[in-house]
Amino acid sequence: MRHLLRYLGHRLYTTWATFWFVMPFVVTYPLQWALSRRPSGHRYLHSLNRGWSRLFIRMWGMPVEVVRHSPLPAGQPCVYVANHSSYIDIPLLFSTIPGWLNIMGKVSLARVPAWGPIFGRAYITVDRDNAMSRGRAMVQARRSLEAGRSVVIFPEGSISKKPGEEMGEFKDGAFQLAIAAGVPLVPVTMPLNHRFMPDVGGLRVRYSPLAITLHAPIFTTGLTAVDAPRLRQQAYDTIASAFRPDARGIPEPSHWRRLPAPPVPPNASHPAQAAKNQELASTNS
Repeated sequence: MRHLLRYLGHRLYTTWATFWFVMPFVVTYPLQWALSRRPSGHRYLHSLNRGWSRLFIRMWGMPVEVVRHSPLPAGQPCVYVANHSSYIDIPLLFSTIPGWLNIMGKVSLARVPAWGPIFGRAYITVDRDNAMSRGRAMVQARRSLEAGRSVVIFPEGSISKKPGEEMGEFKDGAFQLAIAAGVPLVPVTMPLNHRFMPDVGGLRVRYSPLAITLHAPIFTTGLTAVDAPRLRQQAYDTIASAFRPDARGIPEPSHWRRLPAPPVPPNASHPAQAAKNQELASTNS
């Protein structure tokens, strides 16, 4: 019975979370589509996306811990670099970071039905396996910064294999961009997103608190391209410093009944017996 109740609770909460994600988008879709068609509407579209993100995160009913280590540079665009652990990373960033943001996302996001074309017109998409696409994305990001619009980049390039525990190797692009544009670099840690919605086959949603840490800006004035590797390592270490050991791993799938224990291999022995056998072997040797 306990397994059945737990299974039903997960299904109900997943339905609730999905409803509050989809419903506001459906209601505002005509306006989002219209705003995405003209560059002059993109600022208003981002404000709408921020409101949408805040609404459904609030309706999910979980606490969100926001830590700001120091004030962000006033009136100056920044390059934000964040760890990538879940599909809710972008909404949490939108709901937390102030100002008009541009975000660099993988090109497959632009292929998502209905929402994808809107994202593709309003933000930066990149095919990380294509050098020309990467170059074009960096040009767009530089122009955004020059226009006073901050840029968010996931330097891992994809969701981590061990979210909240280890990050993939950082790519150089975000750090070269910050140095070339002479803008501050702000590391961002999201240590719990994978506990709410992990990157697994199918939709798996679990009620879990969220947290986001905006670390102190790293100023790039006076740095050159040769400083990019050091800046990259500094950002990596800073982001990793806010990971939480108790948040390692992803939530297991739920089942409506207890699953049978996995069969024991024929040659495997009980741990106690194995220890005894090892003791006897050492005694006889």
